[in-house]
Amino acid sequence: MKRGKGMKFVGDSRVKADGRMKNIPKDYSEYPGKTEAFWPNYLLKEWMVGAVFLMGFLCLTIAHPAPLERMADPAAAGGYIPLPDWYFLFLYQLLKYEYASDVVGTVIIPGLAFGALLLAPWLDTGKERRPLKRPVASSLMMLGVISVIFLTWESVDQHDWEAAAQQGEIVEEGDINTEAEGYEIYVSNQSCIGCHGDTMAGGAGGPTLLDTEKTPEEVINIIQNGSENGAMPGGLFEGTDEELEILAEYIAAHGQPEDE
Repeated sequence: MKRGKGMKFVGDSRVKADGRMKNIPKDYSEYPGKTEAFWPNYLLKEWMVGAVFLMGFLCLTIAHPAPLERMADPAAAGGYIPLPDWYFLFLYQLLKYEYASDVVGTVIIPGLAFGALLLAPWLDTGKERRPLKRPVASSLMMLGVISVIFLTWESVDQHDWEAAAQQGEIVEEGDINTEAEGYEIYVSNQSCIGCHGDTMAGGAGGPTLLDTEKTPEEVINIIQNGSENGAMPGGLFEGTDEELEILAEYIAAHGQPEDE
């Protein structure tokens, strides 16, 4: 005779024959093939699956290490293009829309979404587990998943990856003469140091001025008229023509390769 089968002990006629307390589960033998012991069967399976995913994640981090950018530069922060981690891209994209660019997008919408997710067990108390039998809960969950996927895709698609890679690229600091008159003129113009950095190695949106192989005349032409690709506008220099010539000669001297 199996344990828990066929025997009932009733000490009082007012006690129901079942006699089982509400919080005590039925014996495993009453669910053949549908349940198992938590320890060690179920827990061991969870550990094995977790170990597989952990090893896969570690292999991914070794094969594709996290990209590093240059050190933060407060002087070049004005043109920096920020980008959060991938799991926050949907919120980052949400803030780009006019209707959600303030408290609505930062507090109200995320608060409602995560609040509903936390309260889901109390808001939907149905015992049915099939999605088709729970249309409200299933529809809201699908709406949330689709919204996150769409906003993440839009954020990745609209981001200027080329400019972000250029502004975050790690470059060696330029070995320049900081005692020269040309350097004083360079640092006194915020448009110069703000874009190309204090060592002329590049900054927020500005390329390096080292090893450019430009002549002083070409440097003056770019400063006055802007670059051909339109990345640098003209007319940003604030100074006299004499200072412009000194600056152009200074930049051209540092823009020549070291072997020349």
